[in-house]
Amino acid sequence: MLPKDKKYDTIYEKDVLGCDYMRFIGSKVNLLANIESVINQNVQERGGVFCDIFSGTGSVARHFKPYYEIHSNDALYFSYVIQKATIENNSEPSFEKLKDIGILDPISFLEDTKIRTYNYNDDKYFIAKNYTPHDNCSRMYFSNKNAVRIDFIRNTIEAWKKTGLLNELEYFYLLAALIEGVPSVSNTTGTYGAYLKQWDKRSFKELELFRLDVIDNGRNNKCYNDDALKLIDSLEGNIIYIDPPYNERQYASNYHILETISKYDYPEIRGITGLRPYKEQKSPFCIKAQVNEAFEYLISKTKFENIVMSYSNDGIMSENVIETVLKKFGLPETYKRYTIPYRQYKSKKDNKQHTLCEYLFYIKKHIEHINYFYFDFKENDKSTTSRIIAENKKYIKSPTNYIGGKYKVLPQIMPNFPSDIHTFVDLFSGGCNVAINIWADKVYCNDLNSIIIELFEYFKSHSVEKILSEVYTVIDKYQLSKTNEEGFISLRKAYNSNPNPIDLYVLSCYSFNYQFRFNSNHEYNNPFGKNRSQFSETMKNNLIKFVNKLHEIDISFSSVDFLNFDISLLNSGDLIYCDPPYLITTGSYNDGNRGFKDWGIKEEKALYDFLDKADSQGIRFALSNVFEHKGKTNDVLKEWAKKYRVIDINRDYSNSSYNTSQGTSREVLIVNY
Repeated sequence: MLPKDKKYDTIYEKDVLGCDYMRFIGSKVNLLANIESVINQNVQERGGVFCDIFSGTGSVARHFKPYYEIHSNDALYFSYVIQKATIENNSEPSFEKLKDIGILDPISFLEDTKIRTYNYNDDKYFIAKNYTPHDNCSRMYFSNKNAVRIDFIRNTIEAWKKTGLLNELEYFYLLAALIEGVPSVSNTTGTYGAYLKQWDKRSFKELELFRLDVIDNGRNNKCYNDDALKLIDSLEGNIIYIDPPYNERQYASNYHILETISKYDYPEIRGITGLRPYKEQKSPFCIKAQVNEAFEYLISKTKFENIVMSYSNDGIMSENVIETVLKKFGLPETYKRYTIPYRQYKSKKDNKQHTLCEYLFYIKKHIEHINYFYFDFKENDKSTTSRIIAENKKYIKSPTNYIGGKYKVLPQIMPNFPSDIHTFVDLFSGGCNVAINIWADKVYCNDLNSIIIELFEYFKSHSVEKILSEVYTVIDKYQLSKTNEEGFISLRKAYNSNPNPIDLYVLSCYSFNYQFRFNSNHEYNNPFGKNRSQFSETMKNNLIKFVNKLHEIDISFSSVDFLNFDISLLNSGDLIYCDPPYLITTGSYNDGNRGFKDWGIKEEKALYDFLDKADSQGIRFALSNVFEHKGKTNDVLKEWAKKYRVIDINRDYSNSSYNTSQGTSREVLIVNY
């Protein structure tokens, strides 16, 4: 939720991830809490696909990314660039090939490299040629220095891409970082339909690129750069959010310079403001004679069960038309309209003669069959292998980024668990992603790492309010931020001198990759996550949901060797889940150098014997492991697994601690039921 008293400046607004994003006509940053409230009141099924079909700068899509698979779209290419970087993308890029040639931080390189020569009449410097004042141009969109810097950055990014130094993810990330930075030095009122005739003070600032935060929601998010009316027929899911243009101002003309910087296609520009051609990008939602028909077509073709729409009472389409169309294609009894006063939505507007407000509409559309999970079992295959592919639903994510965590594959693991579990034992619980999401009468959570278990026990025994208060106290005490490495080091030193759970948790929030790492003396030694890690709103929400669930369920924690875990009281109504260290991979949890017991062939075989014993007693089990990884094969596991059922798990290891850039991995779930 957005804080009600939050103020925003004239250039940027903050979204729930704590990131600054450009001001955009009709931006819904201040309406996010209202949209979420409408969804909470009306949508029973959580998870599945959430579509933001007029995405703009993506503030709504980013807000709901932690909870849904996001499909976002916008007809403007610069919007598509931002979506590719922050919505479709699930990880911050590593820039390995740039590092190989000595560019360790490409953003700093692009910001700081001295530009030795340039020519205002050279198309290679298209922005400087056309949008900053010089002998042949009078337009005042950018200072000379910033215009040249924009061109240098844009040309460099394109050159890196063409020479194979950037993959697609890295390319769009850097391009979005530039697009997000440009408005902070633009000599405009926020849009690019005109420039100011006098230089605004922000025009003299040096251009800085935005280091964009990227959330991994474990889903296959998709972004489109298309006409919504052409795209709608090919999309389906749980919720569609519709935020069409309200008035006759075409977005393509208002953001033409951002469009040109994004495409860098050297368009033939015209007029005082240097407009690029935009005839093909004109929206019927901005044309009075076309808007009603366009809206009816959009709603008629929508294959989403829940429709949420925002619109202004000052828009060119009337509220009566919207209601009529929604009821025509939806279930009339579910129709609702919410009114948000404009002064709450955008405080700088005050018109006593005509009260402006924002409408939020909801209706449930009657769709006979929508699947949120898709199963692809090899029905005619008599082998022991079957495959499940499932879309993610709303699972609770652990507030810790524990190496080897199973959050991303929960949609594939959980549907393969029995539905009638009395007692659930998570024998190698790690970050507790599986245990916190299980439905069972009793849950046992065990891990040899006593430090992580102590943290969860603390969460279990204290209220959310107390935990958050303590977290913010530590953050304030050490003045922690994305850039204050000195404060982080001071906290790490204090924790290692006097360990306590809250200091540990806060340390992880500002650590590299948010991970827990210890040396052989159990001292925390993970480095600072400069410009990346922080206790964000998303992390706060994850923590709240996790702690609340801990308080709701019957869960007990222990820290013993798996061989010492007593299973004598378990029976056929129970389930043991095992996610041990993987024999043929090396993570910080099984290398024997972190003060905890290492994992070798002896421990591997002992686990097989343990599970065989459970099977002989009629106790159900499920084991996560890998058959193959980076050219290695666990032949012992393959042979042992022949007596049980094997389910393949489709996992992308590209963002894991045991990256498999060479060779493929085969992750499996082995069950005895």
